[in-house]
Amino acid sequence: MSRSTTTARRAATAVLALSLAGLTAACGNDAAPKASSAPSPASAGSPLSDPSPVSTASDSPAADAAPSPRVPGGTPPMSPPAGDAAPAAPGPEKVRDAFAGLQATLGESCTPGNCAYFLGRVHDELHRMDRAMKADPKGPGHFPEPIAAVAKLDRELGGDRTFENLKKHQSTLIGTRDEINTWMQDHPDDYR
Repeated sequence: MSRSTTTARRAATAVLALSLAGLTAACGNDAAPKASSAPSPASAGSPLSDPSPVSTASDSPAADAAPSPRVPGGTPPMSPPAGDAAPAAPGPEKVRDAFAGLQATLGESCTPGNCAYFLGRVHDELHRMDRAMKADPKGPGHFPEPIAAVAKLDRELGGDRTFENLKKHQSTLIGTRDEINTWMQDHPDDYR
């Protein structure tokens, strides 16, 4: 085997060892990898156990990479791969998606084993819808009746979202859901 092949293999092994050490450190293990003093049976007699000098920095593909600085605590900083942009923060929810969630409650009802969940979900979906309408690019003035209906419901509930209070105001809660559903059905261009 030629010296350049041996050097290339050593460079590849060094890059792999550095990558594994970086992964080990990134996973919270700050202990340095321990080298074995005896060659493993698999490497005995292999070209990699050749005692010739280690490749120079110019022979190694890792020579071009700058060493990563260590952060106090021992973990090297992680950076995104070149060319990858950081994921964009999610924008406001679309009215159509919130409306779909509200419509999903139409087929449900307050049954003895499900009433607390159902009323809580209707309440949550109404407020999800309210946030989406207020954040819509068309502006909150585009949805005046539904926003007013949720505000009226909130005044009646008095900020109390407990099951007992939702049960007490169940007809208003369900009525608000149905009112907003009807309004949205009559204004399909406003949420598509």
